[in-house]
Amino acid sequence: MLRFLLRRSLGAIAILLIISAVTFFLFYAIPRNPALLACGKSCTPDQLAIVERNLGIDKPVPMQYWEYMVGIFAGRDFPAGACPAPCLGYSFTDNRPVLDTILDRLPTTFSLAVGGAVVFLILGLSMGMLAAWRRGTWLDKSLSSTSLVLGSFQIYFLGPLALAVLVHQTQILSQPKYVPFTDDPVGWFSGLLLPWLVLSTIFTANYTRMARAALIEELREDHVRTAKAKGMSRSTVFFRHAWRGSLIPIVTIFGIDLGSLFGGAMITEVTFNLPGLGRLAVASVVESNLPMLMGVMLFAALMIVLCNILVDACYALIDPRVRLA
Repeated sequence: MLRFLLRRSLGAIAILLIISAVTFFLFYAIPRNPALLACGKSCTPDQLAIVERNLGIDKPVPMQYWEYMVGIFAGRDFPAGACPAPCLGYSFTDNRPVLDTILDRLPTTFSLAVGGAVVFLILGLSMGMLAAWRRGTWLDKSLSSTSLVLGSFQIYFLGPLALAVLVHQTQILSQPKYVPFTDDPVGWFSGLLLPWLVLSTIFTANYTRMARAALIEELREDHVRTAKAKGMSRSTVFFRHAWRGSLIPIVTIFGIDLGSLFGGAMITEVTFNLPGLGRLAVASVVESNLPMLMGVMLFAALMIVLCNILVDACYALIDPRVRLA
């Protein structure tokens, strides 16, 4: 198991290095003058020179990338201020290290991602199992049809609609906001409940269909047929044999979804005005804050890679044969 995880970790490091190189090249090498983008339309030559020094782009691109990577492990000093390790750059727009801003926004995104994942996993898997258990009945058809309809909606449509009906008109739920869990657990829960429900709607529909399809396919496998031939009860065959085998594709997609949510649920955070990483990324694009945008993208890539390592570990626990691959 340890060697298996070590191989996956080394592969993850290589992937992150490639992502960092490609991302840095896209942001700092392809644009004719990245500093001009960050400086704005009414930029003077003196202001442009200051932005170039602050961004550290007054050197060849390979040297810029080398200094960026060194800064992650050893820190860097910018004209605008010091950036201790791990340094993902210095934002002259905010006058602070990029990582500090990311860490300030991370609790909001983490709370939104974890809460939403709990909701759509419980609802989606339960509905999918129920549909597979009652395959071909009216319940199966109803759940499948409902998931298909809900999966066609988008957050930017459901979010404002839920706000108008559940908050402004009926006042069933409170206005979405982020309150630190350590300060007020009740306020934390009530402030994120509506975003959790809206975020989980589409995911619940997807996981319902996915769990149903995986279970039905697993029920046709030879080992499940053998278990039935041995006289095992339907519930034993379903939950002990078929359910475990169907987890692998579900765990795969869940790892990708969770990593993406940890990197920032942009539409949800913007819709409900939550100060998370997704909203930070959108603001960085609008402000042409290249160091912040680069840092958010690398952090999001790190979250996706880490979640994929956890998925591989779950694979090994679910099916020991994976460790030999």
